[in-house]
Amino acid sequence: MNDFSFSMPTQVVFGRGVTDRTGAELASRGLGRALVVYGQGSVVRTGTLDRVLASLDAAGIAHSEFGGARPNPSLAHAREGIEAARAFEADVILAVGGGSVIDTAKGIALGVPYDGDVWDLYTHAAEPVAGGKPTVACVLTIPAAGSEASASSVLTNDETLLKKGLSTELNRPVVSIMDPELTFTLPAYQTAAGITDMCAHILERFFSTSGPVPVTDELDCGLIRAIVDEAPRVLDDPTCYDARANLMWAGTLAHNDLAGCGRGVDGKRAGGWESHGMEHELSAHDPKIAHGAGLAVIMPAWMRYVWQSAPERFLTLGARVFDIEPVDVVEDCIDATPEEAIEDAVLATIDELQAFFCSLGMPRTLGELGVTADDIDALLETLEINKGAEFGQIQRLTMADARAIYESCL
Repeated sequence: MNDFSFSMPTQVVFGRGVTDRTGAELASRGLGRALVVYGQGSVVRTGTLDRVLASLDAAGIAHSEFGGARPNPSLAHAREGIEAARAFEADVILAVGGGSVIDTAKGIALGVPYDGDVWDLYTHAAEPVAGGKPTVACVLTIPAAGSEASASSVLTNDETLLKKGLSTELNRPVVSIMDPELTFTLPAYQTAAGITDMCAHILERFFSTSGPVPVTDELDCGLIRAIVDEAPRVLDDPTCYDARANLMWAGTLAHNDLAGCGRGVDGKRAGGWESHGMEHELSAHDPKIAHGAGLAVIMPAWMRYVWQSAPERFLTLGARVFDIEPVDVVEDCIDATPEEAIEDAVLATIDELQAFFCSLGMPRTLGELGVTADDIDALLETLEINKGAEFGQIQRLTMADARAIYESCL
Protein backbone atom coordinates (compact mmCIF):
# COMPACT_ATOMS: atom_id res chain seq x y z
CA MET A 1 0.00 0.00 0.00
CA ASN A 2 1.37 3.42 -0.95
CA ASP A 3 1.27 6.46 1.30
CA PHE A 4 -1.80 8.65 0.80
CA SER A 5 -3.70 11.63 2.12
CA PHE A 6 -7.48 11.41 2.16
CA SER A 7 -9.97 14.09 3.16
CA MET A 8 -13.64 14.54 2.42
CA PRO A 9 -14.67 17.85 3.95
CA THR A 10 -18.01 17.78 2.13
CA GLN A 11 -20.92 17.20 4.50
CA VAL A 12 -23.42 14.84 2.89
CA VAL A 13 -27.07 15.36 3.84
CA PHE A 14 -28.76 12.25 2.45
CA GLY A 15 -32.34 10.99 2.43
CA ARG A 16 -35.98 11.54 1.60
CA GLY A 17 -37.05 15.16 1.48
CA VAL A 18 -33.68 16.68 2.37
CA THR A 19 -34.04 19.02 -0.62
CA ASP A 20 -36.20 21.19 1.59
CA ARG A 21 -33.33 21.60 4.07
CA THR A 22 -31.05 23.30 1.54
CA GLY A 23 -31.57 26.83 2.81
CA ALA A 24 -31.16 25.85 6.45
CA GLU A 25 -27.91 24.01 5.68
CA LEU A 26 -26.45 27.05 3.93
CA ALA A 27 -27.62 29.45 6.62
CA SER A 28 -26.03 27.30 9.33
CA ARG A 29 -22.70 27.96 7.63
CA GLY A 30 -23.19 31.71 7.60
CA LEU A 31 -23.89 31.83 3.87
CA GLY A 32 -26.41 34.45 2.78
CA ARG A 33 -26.16 35.14 -0.97
CA ALA A 34 -26.52 32.24 -3.39
CA LEU A 35 -26.06 32.14 -7.14
CA VAL A 36 -28.25 29.17 -8.06
CA VAL A 37 -26.82 27.33 -11.07
CA TYR A 38 -28.92 24.82 -12.98
CA GLY A 39 -29.14 23.19 -16.40
CA GLN A 40 -31.46 22.99 -19.34
CA GLY A 41 -34.72 23.12 -17.42
CA SER A 42 -35.48 19.67 -16.00
CA VAL A 43 -35.25 20.96 -12.43
CA VAL A 44 -37.77 23.62 -13.39
CA ARG A 45 -40.20 21.12 -14.94
CA THR A 46 -40.00 18.74 -11.98
CA GLY A 47 -40.46 21.50 -9.40
CA THR A 48 -37.09 20.84 -7.78
CA LEU A 49 -35.84 24.37 -8.38
CA ASP A 50 -38.97 25.87 -6.80
CA ARG A 51 -38.43 23.70 -3.71
CA VAL A 52 -34.82 24.82 -3.42
CA LEU A 53 -35.69 28.49 -3.87
CA ALA A 54 -38.49 28.22 -1.30
CA SER A 55 -36.02 26.75 1.19
CA LEU A 56 -33.61 29.62 0.54
CA ASP A 57 -36.40 32.13 1.08
CA ALA A 58 -37.42 30.44 4.32
CA ALA A 59 -33.82 30.65 5.56
CA GLY A 60 -33.48 34.31 4.59
CA ILE A 61 -30.88 33.65 1.89
CA ALA A 62 -30.86 36.07 -1.04
CA HIS A 63 -30.57 34.33 -4.39
CA SER A 64 -30.13 34.92 -8.08
CA GLU A 65 -30.71 32.23 -10.72
CA PHE A 66 -28.27 31.28 -13.48
CA GLY A 67 -29.58 28.54 -15.77
CA GLY A 68 -28.40 26.98 -19.01
CA ALA A 69 -25.56 24.70 -17.93
CA ARG A 70 -25.24 22.01 -20.57
CA PRO A 71 -23.98 18.43 -20.54
CA ASN A 72 -20.20 18.50 -21.00
CA PRO A 73 -20.12 21.97 -19.39
CA SER A 74 -18.75 24.85 -21.40
CA LEU A 75 -16.07 27.37 -20.51
CA ALA A 76 -18.10 30.17 -22.10
CA HIS A 77 -21.05 29.52 -19.82
CA ALA A 78 -18.81 29.39 -16.75
CA ARG A 79 -17.31 32.72 -17.75
CA GLU A 80 -20.81 34.23 -17.88
CA GLY A 81 -21.52 32.74 -14.47
CA ILE A 82 -18.39 34.32 -13.01
CA GLU A 83 -19.63 37.76 -14.05
CA ALA A 84 -23.10 37.00 -12.67
CA ALA A 85 -21.65 35.84 -9.34
CA ARG A 86 -19.48 38.94 -9.04
CA ALA A 87 -22.38 41.26 -9.85
CA PHE A 88 -24.58 39.55 -7.26
CA GLU A 89 -21.75 39.37 -4.72
CA ALA A 90 -22.55 35.71 -4.12
CA ASP A 91 -20.87 33.98 -1.20
CA VAL A 92 -22.00 30.52 -2.36
CA ILE A 93 -22.53 28.98 -5.79
CA LEU A 94 -25.37 26.52 -5.34
CA ALA A 95 -25.59 23.89 -8.07
CA VAL A 96 -28.95 22.19 -8.57
CA GLY A 97 -28.38 19.35 -10.99
CA GLY A 98 -25.89 16.68 -12.00
CA GLY A 99 -22.17 16.65 -12.63
CA SER A 100 -22.18 19.16 -15.47
CA VAL A 101 -24.07 21.70 -13.39
CA ILE A 102 -21.83 21.10 -10.38
CA ASP A 103 -18.68 21.37 -12.50
CA THR A 104 -19.99 24.65 -13.94
CA ALA A 105 -20.56 25.90 -10.39
CA LYS A 106 -17.03 24.88 -9.43
CA GLY A 107 -15.60 26.76 -12.40
CA ILE A 108 -17.57 29.84 -11.40
CA ALA A 109 -16.43 29.65 -7.79
CA LEU A 110 -12.79 29.27 -8.83
CA GLY A 111 -13.05 32.10 -11.32
CA VAL A 112 -14.62 34.79 -9.12
CA PRO A 113 -11.55 35.52 -6.93
CA TYR A 114 -9.07 35.07 -9.81
CA ASP A 115 -8.07 38.22 -11.69
CA GLY A 116 -7.41 36.49 -15.02
CA ASP A 117 -9.37 34.11 -17.24
CA VAL A 118 -10.58 31.00 -15.41
CA TRP A 119 -9.24 28.88 -18.29
CA ASP A 120 -5.76 29.69 -16.97
CA LEU A 121 -6.57 27.48 -13.98
CA TYR A 122 -7.69 24.54 -16.12
CA THR A 123 -4.59 24.75 -18.32
CA HIS A 124 -2.46 25.03 -15.16
CA ALA A 125 -1.03 28.36 -16.26
CA ALA A 126 -2.05 29.70 -12.84
CA GLU A 127 -3.02 28.31 -9.44
CA PRO A 128 -6.49 28.70 -7.89
CA VAL A 129 -6.86 31.38 -5.24
CA ALA A 130 -6.85 29.67 -1.85
CA GLY A 131 -9.39 30.85 0.70
CA GLY A 132 -11.34 32.91 -1.81
CA LYS A 133 -15.08 33.35 -1.92
CA PRO A 134 -17.54 32.11 -3.03
CA THR A 135 -17.76 28.50 -1.95
CA VAL A 136 -19.71 25.65 -3.62
CA ALA A 137 -22.74 23.68 -2.46
CA CYS A 138 -25.04 21.41 -4.41
CA VAL A 139 -28.38 19.66 -4.63
CA LEU A 140 -27.64 16.48 -6.58
CA THR A 141 -30.23 15.32 -9.12
CA ILE A 142 -28.19 12.93 -11.31
CA PRO A 143 -25.94 10.25 -9.74
CA ALA A 144 -23.01 9.83 -12.12
CA ALA A 145 -20.02 12.15 -12.06
CA GLY A 146 -19.45 12.12 -8.30
CA SER A 147 -18.75 15.84 -8.48
CA GLU A 148 -20.90 16.34 -5.38
CA ALA A 149 -17.94 15.32 -3.18
CA SER A 150 -14.92 15.22 -5.47
CA ALA A 151 -11.97 17.54 -5.88
CA SER A 152 -12.42 17.44 -9.65
CA SER A 153 -14.12 19.60 -12.24
CA VAL A 154 -14.10 19.63 -16.04
CA LEU A 155 -14.82 22.37 -18.57
CA THR A 156 -14.84 22.31 -22.38
CA ASN A 157 -13.39 25.13 -24.45
CA ASP A 158 -15.56 25.08 -27.57
CA GLU A 159 -13.18 27.39 -29.43
CA THR A 160 -10.24 24.98 -29.19
CA LEU A 161 -12.22 21.73 -28.69
CA LEU A 162 -10.18 21.06 -25.57
CA LYS A 163 -11.84 19.47 -22.54
CA LYS A 164 -9.74 19.89 -19.41
CA GLY A 165 -10.05 18.85 -15.81
CA LEU A 166 -8.83 20.58 -12.68
CA SER A 167 -8.37 18.82 -9.35
CA THR A 168 -8.07 20.95 -6.22
CA GLU A 169 -9.44 20.61 -2.73
CA LEU A 170 -11.08 24.00 -3.32
CA ASN A 171 -13.50 22.17 -5.63
CA ARG A 172 -15.10 20.09 -2.89
CA PRO A 173 -18.57 21.39 -2.00
CA VAL A 174 -19.09 22.39 1.61
CA VAL A 175 -22.39 20.52 1.65
CA SER A 176 -24.16 18.19 -0.75
CA ILE A 177 -27.89 17.65 -0.50
CA MET A 178 -28.62 14.15 -1.77
CA ASP A 179 -32.28 13.19 -2.06
CA PRO A 180 -32.73 9.93 -4.03
CA GLU A 181 -36.38 10.79 -4.73
CA LEU A 182 -35.18 13.54 -7.08
CA THR A 183 -33.81 10.83 -9.38
CA PHE A 184 -37.11 8.99 -9.89
CA THR A 185 -37.85 10.92 -13.08
CA LEU A 186 -34.45 10.47 -14.73
CA PRO A 187 -34.66 8.99 -18.25
CA ALA A 188 -33.32 5.45 -18.54
CA TYR A 189 -30.48 6.48 -20.88
CA GLN A 190 -29.28 9.17 -18.48
CA THR A 191 -29.47 6.73 -15.58
CA ALA A 192 -27.46 4.18 -17.56
CA ALA A 193 -24.80 6.69 -18.62
CA GLY A 194 -24.42 7.68 -14.98
CA ILE A 195 -24.00 4.08 -13.87
CA THR A 196 -21.29 3.58 -16.48
CA ASP A 197 -19.47 6.71 -15.33
CA MET A 198 -19.51 5.48 -11.72
CA CYS A 199 -17.98 2.15 -12.73
CA ALA A 200 -15.32 3.93 -14.78
CA HIS A 201 -14.34 6.16 -11.86
CA ILE A 202 -13.70 3.08 -9.75
CA LEU A 203 -11.92 1.14 -12.49
CA GLU A 204 -9.61 4.01 -13.46
CA ARG A 205 -8.28 3.87 -9.89
CA PHE A 206 -8.33 0.07 -9.66
CA PHE A 207 -6.08 -0.27 -12.72
CA SER A 208 -2.95 1.31 -11.31
CA THR A 209 0.59 0.02 -10.95
CA SER A 210 0.47 -0.29 -7.15
CA GLY A 211 -0.18 -4.02 -7.01
CA PRO A 212 -2.72 -5.48 -4.58
CA VAL A 213 -4.10 -3.15 -1.90
CA PRO A 214 -6.53 -5.59 -0.27
CA VAL A 215 -8.74 -3.15 1.65
CA THR A 216 -9.11 -0.71 -1.24
CA ASP A 217 -9.49 -3.54 -3.75
CA GLU A 218 -12.36 -4.95 -1.71
CA LEU A 219 -13.98 -1.51 -1.53
CA ASP A 220 -13.67 -1.10 -5.29
CA CYS A 221 -14.97 -4.52 -6.23
CA GLY A 222 -17.75 -4.31 -3.65
CA LEU A 223 -18.91 -0.98 -5.08
CA ILE A 224 -18.99 -2.38 -8.60
CA ARG A 225 -20.87 -5.49 -7.45
CA ALA A 226 -23.44 -3.29 -5.73
CA ILE A 227 -23.83 -1.15 -8.84
CA VAL A 228 -24.25 -4.23 -11.04
CA ASP A 229 -26.92 -5.55 -8.65
CA GLU A 230 -28.86 -2.29 -8.29
CA ALA A 231 -28.81 -1.19 -11.94
CA PRO A 232 -31.45 -3.61 -13.26
CA ARG A 233 -33.68 -2.86 -10.26
CA VAL A 234 -33.68 0.82 -11.16
CA LEU A 235 -34.36 0.18 -14.85
CA ASP A 236 -37.21 -2.19 -13.97
CA ASP A 237 -38.70 0.22 -11.41
CA PRO A 238 -37.43 3.81 -11.70
CA THR A 239 -39.16 4.73 -8.43
CA CYS A 240 -37.46 2.01 -6.34
CA TYR A 241 -36.12 4.16 -3.53
CA ASP A 242 -33.58 1.69 -2.17
CA ALA A 243 -32.03 1.02 -5.58
CA ARG A 244 -31.89 4.75 -6.38
CA ALA A 245 -30.38 5.49 -2.98
CA ASN A 246 -27.69 2.83 -3.31
CA LEU A 247 -26.71 4.06 -6.76
CA MET A 248 -26.60 7.67 -5.58
CA TRP A 249 -24.30 6.76 -2.69
CA ALA A 250 -22.15 4.55 -4.93
CA GLY A 251 -21.62 7.46 -7.32
CA THR A 252 -20.28 9.58 -4.48
CA LEU A 253 -17.96 6.89 -3.12
CA ALA A 254 -16.72 6.13 -6.64
CA HIS A 255 -15.16 9.57 -7.06
CA ASN A 256 -14.43 11.13 -3.67
CA ASP A 257 -10.98 9.41 -3.83
CA LEU A 258 -11.77 6.70 -1.26
CA ALA A 259 -11.63 4.14 -4.09
CA GLY A 260 -7.98 4.99 -4.73
CA CYS A 261 -6.54 5.16 -1.22
CA GLY A 262 -3.16 3.44 -1.14
CA ARG A 263 -3.05 3.05 -4.92
CA GLY A 264 -1.73 6.48 -5.88
CA VAL A 265 1.86 6.96 -7.03
CA ASP A 266 4.06 9.90 -5.99
CA GLY A 267 1.19 11.58 -4.20
CA LYS A 268 -0.98 11.64 -7.32
CA ARG A 269 -4.47 10.28 -7.82
CA ALA A 270 -4.52 6.53 -8.39
CA GLY A 271 -4.56 5.22 -11.93
CA GLY A 272 -3.69 6.53 -15.36
CA TRP A 273 -7.20 7.67 -16.37
CA GLU A 274 -6.59 6.53 -19.93
CA SER A 275 -10.23 5.82 -20.78
CA HIS A 276 -11.40 9.15 -19.41
CA GLY A 277 -8.72 10.93 -21.40
CA MET A 278 -9.72 9.25 -24.64
CA GLU A 279 -13.43 9.70 -24.01
CA HIS A 280 -13.07 13.40 -23.21
CA GLU A 281 -12.04 13.92 -26.82
CA LEU A 282 -15.30 12.37 -28.02
CA SER A 283 -17.54 14.60 -25.92
CA ALA A 284 -15.38 17.69 -26.46
CA HIS A 285 -15.72 17.35 -30.23
CA ASP A 286 -19.42 16.51 -29.94
CA PRO A 287 -21.03 17.71 -26.67
CA LYS A 288 -24.16 15.69 -27.50
CA ILE A 289 -22.21 12.52 -26.64
CA ALA A 290 -22.93 11.59 -23.04
CA HIS A 291 -19.70 11.05 -21.15
CA GLY A 292 -20.86 7.72 -19.73
CA ALA A 293 -21.92 6.49 -23.17
CA GLY A 294 -18.49 7.27 -24.56
CA LEU A 295 -16.85 5.46 -21.67
CA ALA A 296 -19.01 2.39 -22.30
CA VAL A 297 -17.30 2.11 -25.70
CA ILE A 298 -13.76 3.23 -24.86
CA MET A 299 -13.08 1.47 -21.55
CA PRO A 300 -13.59 -2.16 -22.72
CA ALA A 301 -11.51 -1.42 -25.83
CA TRP A 302 -8.69 0.00 -23.70
CA MET A 303 -8.89 -3.04 -21.43
CA ARG A 304 -8.51 -5.46 -24.34
CA TYR A 305 -5.52 -3.50 -25.59
CA VAL A 306 -3.53 -3.33 -22.33
CA TRP A 307 -4.55 -6.30 -20.19
CA GLN A 308 -1.33 -8.23 -20.79
CA SER A 309 0.57 -5.50 -18.94
CA ALA A 310 -1.29 -6.25 -15.70
CA PRO A 311 -3.20 -9.54 -15.98
CA GLU A 312 -3.42 -9.96 -12.20
CA ARG A 313 -5.53 -6.81 -11.93
CA PHE A 314 -8.02 -8.15 -14.45
CA LEU A 315 -8.10 -11.55 -12.80
CA THR A 316 -8.87 -9.91 -9.46
CA LEU A 317 -11.71 -7.93 -11.03
CA GLY A 318 -13.12 -11.01 -12.74
CA ALA A 319 -13.00 -13.17 -9.62
CA ARG A 320 -14.44 -10.64 -7.18
CA VAL A 321 -17.09 -9.01 -9.35
CA PHE A 322 -18.15 -11.62 -11.92
CA ASP A 323 -17.00 -14.93 -10.33
CA ILE A 324 -14.77 -15.57 -13.33
CA GLU A 325 -11.51 -17.45 -12.72
CA PRO A 326 -9.05 -19.27 -14.99
CA VAL A 327 -9.78 -22.94 -15.38
CA ASP A 328 -7.30 -25.37 -13.86
CA VAL A 329 -5.96 -26.90 -17.06
CA VAL A 330 -4.42 -29.87 -15.21
CA GLU A 331 -7.21 -30.74 -12.80
CA ASP A 332 -9.95 -30.20 -15.40
CA CYS A 333 -7.96 -31.89 -18.17
CA ILE A 334 -8.33 -28.88 -20.43
CA ASP A 335 -6.40 -28.87 -23.70
CA ALA A 336 -4.87 -25.45 -23.12
CA THR A 337 -1.88 -23.84 -21.49
CA PRO A 338 -2.11 -21.91 -18.19
CA GLU A 339 -1.39 -18.74 -20.16
CA GLU A 340 -4.34 -19.45 -22.44
CA ALA A 341 -6.56 -20.08 -19.43
CA ILE A 342 -5.59 -16.68 -17.99
CA GLU A 343 -6.29 -14.99 -21.32
CA ASP A 344 -9.69 -16.64 -21.56
CA ALA A 345 -10.60 -15.51 -18.03
CA VAL A 346 -9.45 -11.93 -18.63
CA LEU A 347 -11.29 -11.59 -21.94
CA ALA A 348 -14.41 -13.14 -20.39
CA THR A 349 -14.22 -10.51 -17.61
CA ILE A 350 -13.98 -7.67 -20.12
CA ASP A 351 -16.82 -9.16 -22.16
CA GLU A 352 -18.95 -9.43 -19.04
CA LEU A 353 -18.33 -5.79 -18.13
CA GLN A 354 -19.19 -4.60 -21.62
CA ALA A 355 -22.27 -6.82 -21.69
CA PHE A 356 -23.39 -5.14 -18.47
CA PHE A 357 -23.00 -1.70 -20.02
CA CYS A 358 -24.91 -2.81 -23.12
CA SER A 359 -27.66 -4.36 -20.99
CA LEU A 360 -28.30 -0.84 -19.69
CA GLY A 361 -28.74 0.49 -23.22
CA MET A 362 -25.23 1.86 -23.60
CA PRO A 363 -23.51 1.71 -27.02
CA ARG A 364 -20.91 -0.86 -28.01
CA THR A 365 -19.33 1.03 -30.94
CA LEU A 366 -18.30 4.56 -31.83
CA GLY A 367 -20.55 4.33 -34.86
CA GLU A 368 -23.56 4.30 -32.52
CA LEU A 369 -22.34 7.68 -31.26
CA GLY A 370 -21.95 9.10 -34.75
CA VAL A 371 -18.15 8.87 -34.72
CA THR A 372 -16.43 7.55 -37.87
CA ALA A 373 -12.89 6.68 -38.95
CA ASP A 374 -12.65 10.12 -40.52
CA ASP A 375 -12.93 11.72 -37.06
CA ILE A 376 -9.97 9.94 -35.49
CA ASP A 377 -7.25 12.30 -36.70
CA ALA A 378 -9.00 15.25 -35.07
CA LEU A 379 -9.49 13.28 -31.84
CA LEU A 380 -5.81 12.39 -31.71
CA GLU A 381 -4.75 15.99 -32.33
CA THR A 382 -6.49 17.28 -29.21
CA LEU A 383 -5.71 14.12 -27.23
CA GLU A 384 -1.99 14.76 -27.70
CA ILE A 385 -2.40 18.37 -26.61
CA ASN A 386 -4.21 17.25 -23.46
CA LYS A 387 -2.26 14.10 -22.56
CA GLY A 388 1.12 14.46 -24.27
CA ALA A 389 2.81 12.18 -26.79
CA GLU A 390 2.61 9.32 -24.27
CA PHE A 391 0.18 8.77 -21.42
CA GLY A 392 -1.16 6.08 -19.16
CA GLN A 393 0.05 4.02 -16.25
CA ILE A 394 -0.20 0.24 -16.44
CA GLN A 395 0.85 0.59 -20.08
CA ARG A 396 2.19 3.76 -21.64
CA LEU A 397 0.20 4.63 -24.75
CA THR A 398 1.47 6.50 -27.78
CA MET A 399 -0.78 8.24 -30.27
CA ALA A 400 -0.40 5.14 -32.47
CA ASP A 401 -1.76 3.05 -29.59
CA ALA A 402 -4.62 5.48 -29.08
CA ARG A 403 -5.43 5.28 -32.79
CA ALA A 404 -5.55 1.51 -32.58
CA ILE A 405 -7.93 1.66 -29.61
CA TYR A 406 -10.21 4.15 -31.35
CA GLU A 407 -10.21 2.05 -34.52
CA SER A 408 -11.07 -1.08 -32.56
CA CYS A 409 -14.24 0.70 -31.38
CA LEU A 410 -15.61 1.46 -34.86
